[in-house]
Amino acid sequence: MAGNVWTVGTKSSHYRVQIHDGLMGAVHRMSTPEDDPLPEAVALVKGAAAAGLKLRLLGGLGVRVLCPDFPPRLRPGQDMDLACASKGRRDVAAYLEKSGCVPDKMFNNLNGDRQMYFTAPSGRPVDVMVDRLVMCHTLDFRSSFANSSHTLDPADLLLSKLQIFELNAKDARDITHLLSGVPVGETAAGPVIHTGRFGEVLGGDWGWWRTTTANLEKLPALVAENPEMVPPQARFDPLAQAERLLDVASSAPKSMKWKLRANVGDRVRWYELPEEVAH
Repeated sequence: MAGNVWTVGTKSSHYRVQIHDGLMGAVHRMSTPEDDPLPEAVALVKGAAAAGLKLRLLGGLGVRVLCPDFPPRLRPGQDMDLACASKGRRDVAAYLEKSGCVPDKMFNNLNGDRQMYFTAPSGRPVDVMVDRLVMCHTLDFRSSFANSSHTLDPADLLLSKLQIFELNAKDARDITHLLSGVPVGETAAGPVIHTGRFGEVLGGDWGWWRTTTANLEKLPALVAENPEMVPPQARFDPLAQAERLLDVASSAPKSMKWKLRANVGDRVRWYELPEEVAH
């Protein structure tokens, strides 16, 4: 869908920002129209947990579970993004089929070590990412399965949005909601956007650092132009939390790989622009 295109200044260059118009307790605290995929997605994840399987909510649905009091952004035909570990993925696939999800067998046979695709009983698409989310950068989220949450760790959820080079309205809104509803902190107790995990990812890869810090630097201008991005009754100041994460990015120990790539800088593209995969 066409939308407004802004150029927002950052500390070192300008970036193109494309803006397009357009736990069951979390479910019970909001209306659940037919277009809302959250109840079905949460039921699948809770059922997997009851069966001893590791299946987590990813993307905007994960953000909604962590920020249940903020207004959802619903759209017809919205898919469900889930995550699982490669160890046990066959059991996850069998569980989803038993739950009424119809697999795309050809796609899953070809790509099942990285991604699986199903159609839920409601007819909604279900994407299951395995071990990693590969978009503009690669996020290895296996550490998230150490928790008992129904979502990826908040830091991983936030990173999955901040790694997008060309932010759209949906992703910018999810970033702002996470920073408005989940505290940035150093303790492992959650939900918290853990600074250790955040710094680990950014300190290990200059490309990750470059895209993520650029997106955090965009937030003040985006919020100024679109104040509705900050949800009503925000628990935290999203811009103050973004600034804290920029400090974490600056102070995090940098790997030798990071330092070598930093010497090359913007002369070589540091991100991918993934295309939608047809199912």
